[in-house]
Amino acid sequence: MLEGSCLCGAVHYQVNAEAGPIIHCHCQTCRKAHASAFSSLMPVSREAFDWTSGEELLTAFQSSPGKYRHFCKVCGSQLLAERENQPTVMLRLGCLDTPITTRPLAHIWRSDCADWYDPGLDLPSFPEGIPPQ
Repeated sequence: MLEGSCLCGAVHYQVNAEAGPIIHCHCQTCRKAHASAFSSLMPVSREAFDWTSGEELLTAFQSSPGKYRHFCKVCGSQLLAERENQPTVMLRLGCLDTPITTRPLAHIWRSDCADWYDPGLDLPSFPEGIPPQ
């Protein structure tokens, strides 16, 4: 069972399935929708997905023909995306609350990648924030 919620905690969901493949999408619409270098997502069966609270606080944006991004209208967290008539929905992993050990499968839409981001670059890593200079 996977569980997730938005930033303000008003919207919650459950997925009655194991964690699936994780994909980092670098397409321009994902970058703009998440204000980030990429969006981490996981396809899950539409039948296994269920909103458990706050569904009335959701709104959707059609970012491309037939593709809807669902987000909380209180805090703006994007929780999932779906394409019409597809058997899966795409969870946005930044809102997943359940710890998972699955590792990413791939980076996609690298042709659209932000020019300031290089996934191969080895950068320093800090447990919390940037240390004082």
